Amino acid sequence: METEPCCGEHEDPAVERAEPEVREAVSEHADGDSHAELPCGPAEEGEELRGKDQAEMESCADEGKSVEVKKPSDPEQRGDTGCKEQREVKKTNSWKMVRFQDPSTEDDVSERDSSAESLFPEYMMAEWTSSTFEELFVAGDWQEITEDQLLRKKVVEFGAPHTLSPTWGQAVTVKMQCVLEDRTVVEKDGKLVFVVGEGDVNQALEECVMSMQKGEITLLLADSLYAYGLLGREPDIPAWAPLLYQLQLLDVREKPNPLTLPIADCIRIGNQKRERGNFHFQREEYSMAIRAYSMALDVLTTRSRDGGDRGVKAEEEEEVRDYRVKCLNNLATAHLKLEQYSEALHTSRDVLTLEPNNVKSLFRVGKLQSDMGEYTEAMEVLKRALKLEPTTKAIHAELSKLVRRQSGGKDTQEWKAKPAEMLGENIAPFLIPSKKKSSGISWKFILGGLVVALISLVMSMILTARN
Repeated sequence: METEPCCGEHEDPAVERAEPEVREAVSEHADGDSHAELPCGPAEEGEELRGKDQAEMESCADEGKSVEVKKPSDPEQRGDTGCKEQREVKKTNSWKMVRFQDPSTEDDVSERDSSAESLFPEYMMAEWTSSTFEELFVAGDWQEITEDQLLRKKVVEFGAPHTLSPTWGQAVTVKMQCVLEDRTVVEKDGKLVFVVGEGDVNQALEECVMSMQKGEITLLLADSLYAYGLLGREPDIPAWAPLLYQLQLLDVREKPNPLTLPIADCIRIGNQKRERGNFHFQREEYSMAIRAYSMALDVLTTRSRDGGDRGVKAEEEEEVRDYRVKCLNNLATAHLKLEQYSEALHTSRDVLTLEPNNVKSLFRVGKLQSDMGEYTEAMEVLKRALKLEPTTKAIHAELSKLVRRQSGGKDTQEWKAKPAEMLGENIAPFLIPSKKKSSGISWKFILGGLVVALISLVMSMILTARN
């Protein structure tokens, strides 16, 4: 999750302010045989994943403010009027950064640090305040983190000696701030917690922390390929924008086991993972979205370490179930985007295990079964969906297509929408024969014959007159 997604497809009322939803596109042409994405709208009710409200990101407070970041004053230059003007560090609105906070920490993790003041006021060196990124990419006193020389760091203060660097799967806590080349502040967090290798943050931060020691303070210069790439991150990070980080590794520890965490923490962390999946989904990074949704499902559980139930309250169990349904719906939609139809069908059935009357999943299962040739099963599932939402056009369209498939592709019958109160178990009354052509002589042929006869009569009269 690139610091915001999770700081960024199906229903969501609680938790974050602007929960994105992944809306499944409904094929306008119901009779097409392609695997159209499912109807019934949102993945997380209330918002759209594409476009508006990009994956619930909260904007930093205090808009429009700016703070001048000054280098430590030099007594000998204090009166020098020829000094370079200090570069101003501007603060912009930015998305909420998802922090995978240690449950034992009491600090509130719901809000970002909106202060424009630097988190490292004593380290205002030229590289941080004024040097161009082009200069920093070729500077000789920086270390290469990757072989392609697109990720570099400069240690400002070394960490504790003889300490091990974080490894894959460990949880780390860092203090960090990030700027664009014009020194606009786009990210800042005094206590960012994430698990290395789980995609909680962008690749630049993951790669860098694995080269640091506890207590170390470093500058990190990241090419856009290790940050937000071609798409950037609206509204504050442009496409192909390199980033400059200043960060300190505060703590390293083992990742907490979700089976031993309080249910409230499981819900919070699971939703953060799901939000990260939403962020990748809207960027059309479907493989990464699937990975995030799968990790969210691993956390959203009421099981204990020994496989039994933790004795949770009924309302907590219901909340976990609701969030698992949302996550599974989003996961199924991501599978469809990658044309992984078997996985999408399996995931949709998991939804129905938790929520048998979930119309979105009923439609998806029915459509996929129809596309796979399981017509009888598809008909039963789509009938259930129609009884729950009899006015949904997509369900009627899919039933119409299914009827044509059952009849061998001949247009002998069509599905006719009926009022909800008329819908019963038997769908035969709703199948009406297609209009058959009349076997009688068409009036067009009669009119044509009369015209020909009239022309013949006129021609014969003209010939007679000439003779």
